[in-house]
Amino acid sequence: MPKNITIQKILGVLLHRIRFIVIVALAAGLLTFLYTYFFITPQYTSSTMIFVQNYNKKEVTDDTADKADTESSRTSDSNSSNNEVAQKIFNSDISGSSTLAKICVTLFQNSDKITTLYNGCSVSFSTVEGTFYINVNVTGDDPEKCANVANQISDMCNEVFHDNFMYGQLGIIRTAKAPSSPISPNKMRNTLIGFAVGLVAACLISVLLELIDTTIKSDEDLSEIYKIPVFAEIPDFNTGGK
Repeated sequence: MPKNITIQKILGVLLHRIRFIVIVALAAGLLTFLYTYFFITPQYTSSTMIFVQNYNKKEVTDDTADKADTESSRTSDSNSSNNEVAQKIFNSDISGSSTLAKICVTLFQNSDKITTLYNGCSVSFSTVEGTFYINVNVTGDDPEKCANVANQISDMCNEVFHDNFMYGQLGIIRTAKAPSSPISPNKMRNTLIGFAVGLVAACLISVLLELIDTTIKSDEDLSEIYKIPVFAEIPDFNTGGK
């Protein structure tokens, strides 16, 4: 006959088996930690940053210098030097360079010269939104190799860029360095997940064992089965178990 399970009874079962639940949860957390520590290979990520521009610095300097000469001839009291004017970058230049950076990401991802440098690592290219900067991220199990691959790729990007574009320039802003700590696995997070899974599993097992247990443990069980009240109980005086 199925038992009438209520929230109160479930809580009672869990409290009755609290030692079992705690042991199972701790064991699951410990096993997850050991598995993460000994069997999952740490992964490291190293990154470098490059920039691309749709104009050459010399061309911008010459164009702005010509404009400065024209303005100087019209305004005798101008105190701005040609060099100061030459450093000015216009919004159209930034917008064009940003578009070029997105094009270069697609180019670099599909270039045979670059993909042959991956050396078993996972490589991704991404642009910084609204700018002409490109991040090159390299992930692998060897931190030194990740840094070397990232730097080799950034150098090769310059060659690939000029092989495909007759204008513009590419430069390196940040070189890659060997990371000191892995990005994965997260031992603490995995241990907590294992503990939580063990805790839930232990609670479910405890409730399931209670459901399949057909033995009579108290007068309440008799009342539920036979639908009659229990007026008295006969105690077991044989405490010695004979």
